[in-house]
This record gives sequence, C-alpha cells and structure tokens, in this order.
Amino acid sequence: MANVEVKELLDAGVHFGHLTRKWNPNMAPYIYMERNGIHIINLYKTAAKIEETSEALKKIAASGKKILFVATKKQAKDIVAEKAGAVNQPYITERWPGGMLTNFITIRKAVKKMASIDRMKKDGTFNSLSKKERLQVDRQRAKLEKNLGSISDMTRLPGALFVVDIMREHIAIKEAQKLNIPIFAMVDTNSDPRQVDYLIPANDDASKSIDKILSLVTGAIADGLADRKSEKEAKDAPAAKKEAPKAEAKKEAVATKEEEE
Repeated sequence: MANVEVKELLDAGVHFGHLTRKWNPNMAPYIYMERNGIHIINLYKTAAKIEETSEALKKIAASGKKILFVATKKQAKDIVAEKAGAVNQPYITERWPGGMLTNFITIRKAVKKMASIDRMKKDGTFNSLSKKERLQVDRQRAKLEKNLGSISDMTRLPGALFVVDIMREHIAIKEAQKLNIPIFAMVDTNSDPRQVDYLIPANDDASKSIDKILSLVTGAIADGLADRKSEKEAKDAPAAKKEAPKAEAKKEAVATKEEEE
C-alpha cells in the first residue's frame, strides 16, 4: 500500500472541517484547531486512520468479500462510481433503496427482473410486444439500471460498507448496524464517529478531498484483490503439475495402442 503523505492530504483540502457551531463534540480528538470559525482536522491522525482502514479493507478484499460504496451527494457520485468500478466493487450513487441490506432478497428480485428483460431482448421476445409494452419495459429497465445497475453482480450481502457523509447516508448506516456489517467512512467534524467501525476524519464535501481518500482506500482494495489472485494461482499450480504427468502418460498410452494396431 502507498504511504499516506500529510502534504498530499493538505493539498487536497482534507483538513477543512465544518463551521465550529455545527461541530459534533465526539470529533474533538480529531480536531487540530479552529481557524476563522472553521474546525481544522488533524491530518496526522487522518493519515494514521487511513492506514488502519486500508489494512482492514485489504483483508476484506483478499477474503473475496465485496465492499459496497455509498455516496449519493453530488460532488461524490462520479468519483465513487469511477474508483469503486475500477476495483470491481459495487456502489450506490443514486437514492439509497430502503431495505437494500435488511431486505436484500427483494432487491435481488429486482436485479433478476433486470436480467430477465435483457434476456427478452436477446431471444426476440421483446420484439413480439406491442409498441406501448416495449416502451413500458424500457422505462422499467432504465429505472432499475439507474438505481441498481452497479450492484447487479452482488449475489450476497457485502463484507463491508464504505460511506461518504454518514449524516446523509444514515439509513444505510442503520441497516448495516442491524446486520453487523462493518462500516468504514469519511467522517467530517459535524458527524458522530461512534456510528462507524473505521473512520477517516476528513472533509467529505470537497471533490478533491473525496477523490484523494477514495484513491487511497481503493488502492488498498486493489492490493487485496491482487493478493487473493496470486494466492489462488499458487494453490492451482501444484494441482496443474500433478495433472501434467497423468495427461502425458495418457497420451503415451494412446500412442502405443495406435502403434500396436
């Protein structure tokens, strides 16, 4: 994993918190000072928390479990879609579908509906529908894609949640808490850090700050996935070696039989 440079965090504006009057006292340990009515986050503590969080996320990714990213605020949407998508992790960037975790079976049904529409288009059934019905099906497919497209490959509950702005995504937080799913999050000075298992004290409003933190944590996930792949290849190698002599012996036996004939 890449070392976290405090200067890089500073350049990205990660240290800017909220107005002092909007603060949550539970964030006091992570606040360095107050400047012009704004709380300044202690970036040395942020760097330490990024390393701790990254290590935990790397282990989850290496275990084969998915990490669901949640960020529906305008300045985070595109960044999360890009970064999470790059490491093949699911994400929610539109409205959080109520019951996404606590009623996962229903959500899976909606995803299957999306897949069945795709099958209809492939096998020609879609073309046999009336123009009005085709329009309705297309609208339904577009709505499902917008809300659930990024989680279509998620066949089971995620191993963890990564949230940008825990106050905005409070429903997602509550659902994860009910199911004991570990919660990782960027936590600003106006939020309660006790809501999450792994926090990164950071400015969760500026796109540069979000981009920087997401780059670091998805980098750790990529490392975990690489470890998993190399471990799998190492396990498969001895089996392949065992099979090779058997295949060779079989070829020789066939060749011998053909010669005799």
